[in-house]
Amino acid sequence: MLLTKEAFGEDFIWGVSTAAYQIEGAHNIHGKGLSIWDVFVQKRNKIFQNHNGDIACDFYNRYTEDLYLMYRLNIRNYRFSISWSRILPDGTGEINPSGIDFYNRLIDLSLELGITPWVTLYHWDLPHTLDKKGGWLNRDIKEWFGHYVAICVTHFGDRVKNWMVLNEPTVFCATGYFFGVHAPGKKGIDYFLAATHHAALAQAHGARIIKSIQNDNTVGTTFSCSYVEPFTTREKDIVAAKKADVLLNRLLIEPLLGMGYPTSEIKILKRIEKYIKQNDEKDLKFDMDFIGIQNYTREIIRHATFVPYLQAKIVSAKDRKVTTTAMNWEVYPEAMYQMLKKFSAYQNIPPLTITENGAAFPDRVENNMVDDPKRIQYLQDTLEQVLRAKQEGVNVKGYFVWTFLDNFEWAEGYQPRFGLVYVNFQNQQRIVKSSGNWYANFIK
Repeated sequence: MLLTKEAFGEDFIWGVSTAAYQIEGAHNIHGKGLSIWDVFVQKRNKIFQNHNGDIACDFYNRYTEDLYLMYRLNIRNYRFSISWSRILPDGTGEINPSGIDFYNRLIDLSLELGITPWVTLYHWDLPHTLDKKGGWLNRDIKEWFGHYVAICVTHFGDRVKNWMVLNEPTVFCATGYFFGVHAPGKKGIDYFLAATHHAALAQAHGARIIKSIQNDNTVGTTFSCSYVEPFTTREKDIVAAKKADVLLNRLLIEPLLGMGYPTSEIKILKRIEKYIKQNDEKDLKFDMDFIGIQNYTREIIRHATFVPYLQAKIVSAKDRKVTTTAMNWEVYPEAMYQMLKKFSAYQNIPPLTITENGAAFPDRVENNMVDDPKRIQYLQDTLEQVLRAKQEGVNVKGYFVWTFLDNFEWAEGYQPRFGLVYVNFQNQQRIVKSSGNWYANFIK
């Protein structure tokens, strides 16, 4: 297969993705309130080497040079998120004019350079004040979130035409409210189920609000997904893989499509019903203009008697002795093809856009250059799989690399580097990696 930009068609969208907490820094200036991540990183031993996002890539102060760099690399679509607590320091109530001003400047300069903004409204940085009221465990979050969405769309919707409501809701509910490894660090099945239902309600509610204010805007939301396969052909492993598929891939897309929660394979999921009120099932559904899918790898699943609720566990890539990234994720580009096929098989699915995909590898600076052939190979191989799906009729409209700059990777801190651009976190120097130059030439 000859991999060229032209093979994807003239209208295919090429871009990069970032997230506010991971790059902005400026965590406590110009009226910004605390987010759950500002608080979580202060807890000892939660983050690799106790790193934090207080400064990160200092994008808040360096967005001008970063946007010009993006322009020089031929990137004409930029997905970024808005920090809720930069707009509303307490999550509701008083608007912070400096926050509005920052995003106005960011949007205006992007457009001036011919870069189309794609805005994610929630990329995991809930205002701390709302967390003290229960955060995603409190049903009122649907209204809090709707209020915040309305402010963003009212202020930016005249120029921002593409919106994503939530980033990977299954992940922030699982890591933040079940395993406790991400902010706000809560653990328990009931926390997870409550957060999941309220996120699903907020997802559709936020989309309705965007359309009510700017009906011509394009609205989507993004889902994490992993291609799942059983460890063996034993019935127990096959059942375990089906359960993992429910959690990793189906849990939040299906209620959005009007299919309800997929509770039949996992009995414990039926407990979500205690959070469902009258009209909720109808309110979970919304016809998005597109669905963002975010895939990095596949997971091999085996039966595990002692794993509560699931009786299933992931067989680590290390144990399988396969090629991995710095995140210990298997390098398996065909996972993208499989997930595009899986999502496109839903009856009433809108067009798909790959809103994140990329790889972390150990990058080294030599002679002020970063040569990263493994990342180039990863991107090429994955794009071949995207093209394969597209040629088989999957309605996939675009591809965004995660990520533009090396950044704060949540609990992993600054160790894994996903960027097309290397960041020296001591002096904030930017060095375009070989992969950044490869991508620039490919999408030229």
